[in-house]
Amino acid sequence: MFLATVAVSCVLAVAMVGSGFAKLLGNAGQSRLMEEVGFPADRMWILGACSVAGGIGLVIGLFWWPLGVVAAVCSLAYFTGALVFHVRSHSTGRSMTGAVVLTVLSAAALALRIASA
Repeated sequence: MFLATVAVSCVLAVAMVGSGFAKLLGNAGQSRLMEEVGFPADRMWILGACSVAGGIGLVIGLFWWPLGVVAAVCSLAYFTGALVFHVRSHSTGRSMTGAVVLTVLSAAALALRIASA
């Protein structure tokens, strides 16, 4: 069970840190996505910082399970919020698919982290 926790947490962490740094650096694709879903681009750095922190928390949480649970809960909340923004903006396609996949990964990371505690 712990091996699955490590795999899911690491995949999610890599996605979150990569996406977070893209937001922090003002990546043009991320800016377009923020505009598409109606999130203020000037506040994109907040999402980037939360994403990077969540990814780091997931990795550290492999060694200290309470932090892993908290990081997984926060990532689930983060991506649920992303889904809300996508649905409100009637977004479709790849950006919506990414939000759905990352929400499912977050839920899996949470369930696995709790199960392997």
